[in-house]
Amino acid sequence: MKMDTLRMALKSADDKKAHDCVALDISGIASFASRFLIVTGDSSRQNQAIADEIEKTLAGAGVRPEHVEGYRNAEWILLDYGDLVVHIFSRTARTYYDLERLWRDGRRLDVERLLADPAAKAPKAPKAPKTAKQG
Repeated sequence: MKMDTLRMALKSADDKKAHDCVALDISGIASFASRFLIVTGDSSRQNQAIADEIEKTLAGAGVRPEHVEGYRNAEWILLDYGDLVVHIFSRTARTYYDLERLWRDGRRLDVERLLADPAAKAPKAPKAPKTAKQG
């Protein structure tokens, strides 16, 4: 999976005010995925909004999740895109599961740099056809 998918997911989460965003390259230590994106929301509703925005943005780029878990409860939403797994946590669940500690052998990616990259922008929607001016 391209780094662009991670960038788009990160940008989408950031657009919905996710915080404590961590991107990990786990390609050298896991066989099921290459990257994790771990973010925190302040409420179940915000976590769902983050998940919805990521799904919408990536679907616009032709990428759909293979599996989604936890959306209804929204304490920990998992979006599995194959090589990229997105974890959207409540504060409590993030502290409890502590994925950063469990996957500490993964290489941290520079989130600020990923957000600053122009490739992080979501694909633009097609423009509506122009109509003749009515006089």
